[in-house]
This record gives sequence, C-alpha cells and structure tokens, in this order.
Amino acid sequence: MCGLAGFLSTPPASGAAAEVITSMLSTIRHRGPDQAGYYLDDGLAMGTVRLAIVDPADGAQPMADPDERHWICFNGEIYNHVELRAELEGLGRPFRTDHSDTEVALQAWIQWGPACFARFNGPFALAIRDNVTGRLVLARDRYGKRPLYYAEQGGALLFASEMKSFGAFPGFRFELSPQDLAAIYAVWTPLPDRTPFAGVRQLPMGSYLEVDGDRRSLHPYEELSFDVPGFDGTEAQAVEFVRESLRTAVELRLRSDVEVGVYLSGGLDSSVVTSLATQLSRHQVRTFSVAFKDKNFDESDSQLLVAEHLGTEHCAVPVTGADIADNLPAAVYHAEMPTFRTSFVPMFLLSRHVRDAGIKTVLSGEGSDEAFLGYSLFRETMLRERWHRLDDSGRRAALATLHPELAHFGPAHQSHLLGLYQQFATERMPGLFSHELRYQNGRFAARLLASREDPFAGLLDLVAHAPGYRAMSAVQKAQWLEYKTLLPGFLLSTQGERVALAHSVENRCPFLDPAVVRAASSVNLRFDDGWNEKALLKKAFRAELPQWTTSRPKQPYRAPGSEAFKENRPDYLELLLSDAELGKLDFLDQRFARRLTDRIMTSPVEEVSTKEDQAFVYLLTTAVLHRQFVLDGAGRTSGAPAGALDLKVTVDRRRSVQTVKETQTR
Repeated sequence: MCGLAGFLSTPPASGAAAEVITSMLSTIRHRGPDQAGYYLDDGLAMGTVRLAIVDPADGAQPMADPDERHWICFNGEIYNHVELRAELEGLGRPFRTDHSDTEVALQAWIQWGPACFARFNGPFALAIRDNVTGRLVLARDRYGKRPLYYAEQGGALLFASEMKSFGAFPGFRFELSPQDLAAIYAVWTPLPDRTPFAGVRQLPMGSYLEVDGDRRSLHPYEELSFDVPGFDGTEAQAVEFVRESLRTAVELRLRSDVEVGVYLSGGLDSSVVTSLATQLSRHQVRTFSVAFKDKNFDESDSQLLVAEHLGTEHCAVPVTGADIADNLPAAVYHAEMPTFRTSFVPMFLLSRHVRDAGIKTVLSGEGSDEAFLGYSLFRETMLRERWHRLDDSGRRAALATLHPELAHFGPAHQSHLLGLYQQFATERMPGLFSHELRYQNGRFAARLLASREDPFAGLLDLVAHAPGYRAMSAVQKAQWLEYKTLLPGFLLSTQGERVALAHSVENRCPFLDPAVVRAASSVNLRFDDGWNEKALLKKAFRAELPQWTTSRPKQPYRAPGSEAFKENRPDYLELLLSDAELGKLDFLDQRFARRLTDRIMTSPVEEVSTKEDQAFVYLLTTAVLHRQFVLDGAGRTSGAPAGALDLKVTVDRRRSVQTVKETQTR
C-alpha cells in the first residue's frame, strides 16, 4: 500500500525536478511512512511513499525490471500475486524479489501489456514508464478503490494519488468548479472522471491512460457488467458457492507480512468477514468499531455480541458530536471532497486508533450491499417498477418493509408515502429511474450554487453512452449506478481509503473480489426475489453467527450530522456564520446559503429534514475545502502534515547514477 506522485514535462534542471517531486511526495507521506523514493528521466519525475505490507525488505519503489527499461510506481495490493508470479515464471519472466506484488505487476505489464490489468485481483493505481518508447501509462483498478488524479499545468502533466500533491508543483492553483460541485451535490459523489476542482480529473475505474508525447488516450480495460450465467444448481449448492467464494476472498486478503485486523460494525457483512477471518487467520483476530454516545446511532451492543460469539479481541472507539466537530477539518483535508454526511469523520478517528494499536491492515464489509442487493434502494426500485400492478394493500405492505429504521416511513406517514411513490412510479429521467427519489435531495442541495445548470447532465450523458446499460434490468441499472458513483466516490474513498490512509492504515474489502461479485450476480434474484434482504448470504453464514445478526433488519451506518456543529460551535463555523467569510465562496447562492444556515442554527433537531441536513453538511465541508485548498493552497501551506520525508532510493537516469539519500524536507 502506497501513494504515488509525478509529472511529465519538458526537462527541468535536475535539482529543480528532484526538489519538486520530493515536495509533492511530502504532502502524501501519511500514505506510506515506511519508505520513499523517486525516479528521474528526461522530462519525467515519479515517486512513491510506501506502506510496507507485502515483502517489506525487498519491495522498495520505484522499481525496475532487470534491464531497467521499465519502471513502476505502484499503489495497492494484488491479492493473487502468488499465482500470477508462478504463471509469469513459467513464461520465462525474471524476478529479483521473493514475493513483491509490485514486481509481479511490472512483469505482468511487460508480458501481457494492458491485458494484465483485468488479471489483477485487488485494488491498485500505478504508473509505468517505458524508457525505450518514452510512453507513460497510468492505470486504476476495476472498482476504483485506489485513487489516481491527473491535471495539466503549464505544459506539464501532473499525476498523484491525492490532489494535494499538485499544490506543491510550481504555479499550480486550485479552483473549485461550480459545474462539478453541482453534480457532486446532486449525485452525492463526483462523476467517475471528475473532481470538485477545475482542471483536475480522476482516472475512471477499470481504465488506463496512455501518454505518448503530447498525445493522451484513455482506454477502458474492463466494463462493469452483471450479465453472468445464472447459477445452475440447487439453493443449497448456491449457498455453498457463495460461502466458498467469500472464504477464498478473505483468505487471499489475509496474505500479508503484517497482522490484519477487522472493522466490525455489528451488521451482517462485517460479521461474515470477521467469522471467516477468525477461521483463517494465524493470529487471534483483533476487531475495531465505532461506538456513538448518541444511542440513535450506536451499534455497540451488536458489535460486542458478535465479538464475544467469535472470540475476537475487540476495541470500540467512543465518538461524540464534539469529536466530529473537532476533527471534521482534518478529515476533509484528507478526503479532498465536499460530503453530504459526517460518517467519514468517525472512520478517520477509528483508523487513528487502529494505527496506534499497531495494525496496518484491516478487512471490512464494504461492497456487500452492492453485490448482494442489500440496500433498500433495490427493494424500492422493484416496488416502484411493480407499483401499477399492485393493489392498495400490496403497496402498503411493501412500503412498511422498506425503511424500518426511519421514523418517517412509519404507519402515520403511509398516506404521504403512497402519494410520493405514485408520483415516482414512472421514469422521469432517462436511465435513472432507480435513483430518482434519492436525487430529489440532491436537487435541493444543488440550489446552494448560484449557477442553475442541470446537475444531472453529466450523469445522464454517462448512462446514455454506457455499453450494455440500456439492456439491463431496473435493478441492474441501480447496481451499476451504485458501483459507478456512491461506492467509489464516497464509501471506498472519503469514508474508506482516504481516512484510513490518513493514518497509514490499509483497508481490504473481500466483497470486492471479482469472483464474489460474479457469484452474487449469478445467484441474485434466482433464489431470492430481492425483497428479503441478502437472504442467500444470511443462509450461507447463519450457523456460525449469532441469530440476532442474521435476523435483524439492516441498520445503515450513520453519524450525527448538523446537530454536531450546532451544539459544539467549532471556530471554523464562522466560515458560514460570517457574511464576510461566506462571501468568499462567490459561486454560492448567498441568500439560499444564509437561509439554510440560519434554519439549521435556530431550528430544533427534529424539525430539520434529511435534505436540509445533507445540504448543510455539503455547505460546511465545501467552505472548509475552499479554505484549505483554494485560499491556503493545500500542498503549498502548513495545511500539509509536518515532518521529514526519508527518501531511501533515488534514481536519476540522466546522470546514470543510483544513490541512497537521506533527504529532509520542510
């Protein structure tokens, strides 16, 4: 697990290039405190900061093949690197390390070219340079778990694992993009190739970018699809099939030269992962969770029940509204994104505790709801699709099961809900039927912006041109949208990878194993019509989990929202309360932003609607992000973490030397 950064430009002076790449790497040293290095060639500088998890002794980066023609900077893990290495050795590829997955990635590229990416089981972002052709290739994993950003600056191509690295490049300035903010507010995440900043793009999931001189060409290497053959067997066989696919996925993700812990939320998904880890790990499994002081959000009783049942060494980190208010700016700095929820802040605090406990790697249950249709969104889509075929009693019965955790879905509100679902039983936005209800909250948040452009234009264009999308069922389209937006754009990034790596912790997700996703797609809706949430998954693990875990309704992970700031009044709230500070956000509709802030500050918590709460969190996190990146400049300021960057390996091909250096920056 690592972070990478680099630039490709006309050849600067050697000293200048070394200074710039070192500065860029210093801004992301939290991602890899164990080793850092860079590589220089005519017009190219690229480097890594490394969190040593696999082959700590011999996996130093940047890494070259024996001929030093190809160089790689690699961020991620290839869980099937053992099998790929054996295959590559059989084909005659030479290896210099014993079991570095970085070297496997490099040799796989040399052997198979871009076809190698679809063979990798695991999250990755990488940069590979061919010194003979001068070609540079940037690539990202199929589910977008590892970030990779790029931008143009004064004729140079910049790339990095985190955008803050660009702030260390001479002349680069951040500017928030109102058009992209509108999409983020409406869809809850950036579109697959976008960011909140003008001119900064992210490499889409499942794609690679070829850079050859002035030519840039973006290519998909794997399209997202759920069109797999249905499972040909009995339900009992399907249960065993699902169980074994997950067992293999967990076993692969326990491959590590350091101890692996587990995030245990107390729900089904993390409990399944914990159960398998206790069976397969060579250590007693340590589990970690968040415990909220506010019982409306707390799941610690369920967490303890599972931990005691499975015999893990469990630790719960207590989090209050004050903790969220105190730590939001630091979490936003690492997330680099406006957010609609505060739930990423407790995860930021949890990862800090995990690091302090001596754990570098954790397993989590992310990706299960997308693969096994666990969200109420999927049941809601099926209900709306069948709406005109149901009578009144059938509609009422179905509505009662959708959101048992939400008070406004209770019996007292059924008449209103019947009218709402009647209104949305017919598609209004082409291709977005499943998400139209969710996107109503996004329309409200988008009113924060002075620009009145359609916030859904980019998403509508995306689905209109997505291969195979039109032929998908309504539920498959809902899955596709979740895999393309909320999963990589918030759950795996803001709430996952970014806040974990802020404290040098790697998060591994067995439910994102391609074999698990294929298995789920092959059994979904055949043995369960989707109405009984994750029925097959529950059957597969019912015998080894507490009965409560497999029978209770889903409890979505939530955290205190606007009330945390209203009650605790952090200093940075002045970014919204002061007209002078709010006026610096000149892309906002100032009157609407002021009305929203006043309502949040003066209204009882129970009178604040979900859409108002989300819009306020968006407004506050945008203001914090603007202060950190636009006004303060991110990588150019003290907003970057303090400390020394220890550069172990430096290679400058222009001088044909390889040296070991100790370089202090900042």
